Amino acid sequence: MPQGLLVLNAGSSSIKFSVFALPSNGGELKLVCRGLQENIGDDNPRFTAFDQAGTVVIDTQPTPPAGGVYHHQAALRDLLAWLRDSPDLPDVIAVGHRVVHGGEEYSDPQVLTPEIIARLETFVPLAPLHQPHNLAGIRAIGAVQPELPQVACFDTAFHFGQPELAQLFALPRVYREEGVRRYGFHGLSYEYIAGALAEATGTATTGRAVVAHLGNGASMCAMRDGQSVASTMGFTAVEGLPMGTRSGSLDPGVLIYLMERHGMGARELTQLLYKQSGLLGLSGFSNDMRELLASADPSAKLAVDYFTYRIARELGSLAAALGGLDALVFTGGIGEHAAAVREQVCARSAWLGIELDAAANAVHDRRRIDRPGSRVAVWVLPTNEERVIARHTRRLVLGC
Repeated sequence: MPQGLLVLNAGSSSIKFSVFALPSNGGELKLVCRGLQENIGDDNPRFTAFDQAGTVVIDTQPTPPAGGVYHHQAALRDLLAWLRDSPDLPDVIAVGHRVVHGGEEYSDPQVLTPEIIARLETFVPLAPLHQPHNLAGIRAIGAVQPELPQVACFDTAFHFGQPELAQLFALPRVYREEGVRRYGFHGLSYEYIAGALAEATGTATTGRAVVAHLGNGASMCAMRDGQSVASTMGFTAVEGLPMGTRSGSLDPGVLIYLMERHGMGARELTQLLYKQSGLLGLSGFSNDMRELLASADPSAKLAVDYFTYRIARELGSLAAALGGLDALVFTGGIGEHAAAVREQVCARSAWLGIELDAAANAVHDRRRIDRPGSRVAVWVLPTNEERVIARHTRRLVLGC
C-alpha cells in the first residue's frame, strides 16, 4: 500500500484535513483528498471529504459517544479509521499540524515530543483563540494513534528573521522580555507564496514584494527576496487590516474608552474585536465579501471601500519598509477571487507605479495582471498552506 501524510488544521469546532500521497520516486507530494469535520462539540457533527477532483467521497453524520460529546479525539478516531478502511487512500505514516504560535523559541517546524507540546501550551496566552484547539488536535492524535510521528508547523516562524525594529512596540523593556512583541502570522501562506513567486518569475531574487493574504483573516507581508521584512499582524492576529469579523488596528484609547464608558472586560472586548467587527461590523449584515460586492446597500459599499482603503494604506507603509516596491501579490480567498477588490487596491496605489490591466484582472486564471510598462508587477497566486506543512512533515520524518 502506498504511504501518505495527513495534514490537520484543528479549530474550536472544526478540523480541516488533507491527505498527500508520497511518490515512490521522491518527487512532489500528490494531494489525494481533503475534507472537513465540523460541529465538533455539538450533537450534530458532520464529516465530509472530497477527492482531488472535488468529488464527494464521504458525507456523513457521525454518532457521538454514548452519553458523551463528539470531541476532537472522537473526530480524529473516525478520520483515522476511515483512512485505514479506504483501499484507495495511502497508509498515513505521519501527521503535520498547523500551529498558530511558536513563541520566541521555534523558528522552524518541530517533530513533536511531550516536552515541546508542554512548551507550546505556555504560548496559549499569546493566541488564546487558536493555540488551545491546535493543541487539542495534537493530543487527540497522540491518544488515538500514539505511534504516529507528529510535526508542528508554526504560522509565526516565517517572520523570525525580521529586523529588530519591525518586531518592537514602544513599551517598557519588561514587557518585551515577557514576550510582548510583533510576531506576525499567516507565515505558512507567505512561505508558499515566496516559493510560488520565485517559480513564476524564474528567479529567487524576487526583489521587494508585498503579499496581500486576503480572506476572512487578512494580513500583508513585505518580503525582500522571499524573506519577511515587516507584516501587518503583530502580537495577535487581530492587528492590521480589517477582516471578516476582526477589527484590525485600533487606537488603544478606544479600548480604554469602552472599558470605562461601557464597563467592558477582557471577554467582552475579545468578542467585540474578534467576532463582531471588521466587514461584519461595518456593513451590519455580512462578513462575506461576495455578498458585500453583490449588495446595493450603502453600508456594504462602505465596508468594501474601507477594506481596500486600509490595504492601500498598509501597502504604502510596507513599501516604505522595503525602500520601494517591485511586485504586489494577491492571494487568499478574496485576493484570488475578488477582481473588484484588486481593482480598487491598485487604483488607490497607482502613485507607487502600479498600472492594472483591467482585462487580465477580470480573467480568473490569469496570474499576472499588470499592464506592460507598469513599474510594479501585479500577481494573483493561489496559496497552499497544507502543501507547505506536508513538505515540512516529509522532510523532518523521512529526511527528504
